[in-house]
Amino acid sequence: MDMLLVKEIGETATPDQRLIRQGAERLTNAELLAIILRTGTRALSAVEVATEVLQQVEHLQALRHVTLEELKAVPGVSNVKALQLLAVVELGRRLAQKPHVESYTIRSPADAAAYVMAEMTGLLQEHFVALFLNVKNQIIYQKTVFVGSLNSSIVHPRELVRP
Repeated sequence: MDMLLVKEIGETATPDQRLIRQGAERLTNAELLAIILRTGTRALSAVEVATEVLQQVEHLQALRHVTLEELKAVPGVSNVKALQLLAVVELGRRLAQKPHVESYTIRSPADAAAYVMAEMTGLLQEHFVALFLNVKNQIIYQKTVFVGSLNSSIVHPRELVRP
């Protein structure tokens, strides 16, 4: 039996083998997606299908807005695989959110921005979000007051202080 050199193993290893050996941070986006997809087709490997998905959406962050139908239109992506990808994207979005902490204190506008930034990043429209604070400047409630257009959100003060 011939011995394989380490660099030869790296070139022929599947994404899941590379993940075990080298860690997730060393894999490409296509390889990570291929692990989620698990299999390709007779004509395309899982990595090639994942590459097609990434080309369809232009960049990784755009996966956040892709629809089930758009994913199913990619060769090699079945209904089940499309649902798996949508579920993983949603899990990633939830992981990026800060957990609601009862005692999160707002000391400045930067604190308020940091609190809502993860969940608002990548939204397709402007959102006007209100954070309601107690007397200790701790968040007690968060509400999206208005969803605007692509680049503006116009809110009149009377909409904020309705009786």
